[in-house]
Amino acid sequence: MTADLFEWIAAAPPAVALRRSALLYIFVNAAHILSIGLLIGAILPLDLRLMGWFQSVPLAVIGPFLSTAAATGLVLAILTGALLFSVRPAEYAENPAFLAKLSLIALGILNAILIHTGKGWRQTLTNELAPPRIRYAAGISFCAWIASLLAGRWIGFV
Repeated sequence: MTADLFEWIAAAPPAVALRRSALLYIFVNAAHILSIGLLIGAILPLDLRLMGWFQSVPLAVIGPFLSTAAATGLVLAILTGALLFSVRPAEYAENPAFLAKLSLIALGILNAILIHTGKGWRQTLTNELAPPRIRYAAGISFCAWIASLLAGRWIGFV
């Protein structure tokens, strides 16, 4: 069943178009890299601020902005990543670096959901000082997103 799913994904029109057009593949790959840049470029400064760095920067101002920018980068990275995956789904599904990347992304997303759905996030924005639970979660976020970036780079070498 899994092989059939991968064959179906690889035969889908977007996957076929990406395999047939080097230029289209380059643009989708560049969009993926830009999306990752937006995600990482927003989440790491936010995580550092939540961990207690740069306390002179008002969290109530940058927190919502950086959080939204990171979420936008994440959605775009997932969409472009799915397109890139469709080119060789069976190969990627067997790649340990790809599987590690997906696991780390899942950890980062789950962590972000837990941070933002609890009252700790709203209190942190109001009080400008993150409680220990939020600081710890920011540290997990920082590590998970950097590790997912490294795992993504590792895919081509495995």
